[in-house]
Amino acid sequence: MNAEPSDTPSADVLAVIPRLAQLSNALNRGRLAERATAAAGFSLDRPAMGVLVTLHMADRPLRVGEIAERMQVVGPHVTRQVQELERRGLVRRIADPHDRRASLIEPTPDGADAAGRYAASLVGWFSEAVADWSDQDRDDLGRLLGRLVDDVTARLNRLDQETGEGGASSATR
Repeated sequence: MNAEPSDTPSADVLAVIPRLAQLSNALNRGRLAERATAAAGFSLDRPAMGVLVTLHMADRPLRVGEIAERMQVVGPHVTRQVQELERRGLVRRIADPHDRRASLIEPTPDGADAAGRYAASLVGWFSEAVADWSDQDRDDLGRLLGRLVDDVTARLNRLDQETGEGGASSATR
């Protein structure tokens, strides 16, 4: 089953593209990530905070490759971020009980605390932005946004496999 796009995309699909760009621009112009980082009490760049939040939200310590997959970035990018976070005492390496050659990464208490403050700042901001929405509208947004992310990620993974680019982590090369 090949789901190639048709030559004439529907108007409703075309209308989404500029709205996504508008949202991205608004978030960047409003410096939302920078404000949330300041609320976390650490001066970390966005990629480092992304790694820290990914680890904080995971239900277990992760390998660098797992972090990269969850973030949809390449492994060497994550390795550099982990090294900086480790240097700053925000993450630590622990032995992988299933593979003695590998290590797992987990946030330290300070790292978990910073990631929690960052996430709380973002959640608070978005909660205020949709405060006047009905419960149904907020539920619909969450459901549809989750579906969009899952479908886009799956499609990118299929494209990477077809072109031999090595899976999800090549999506942002």
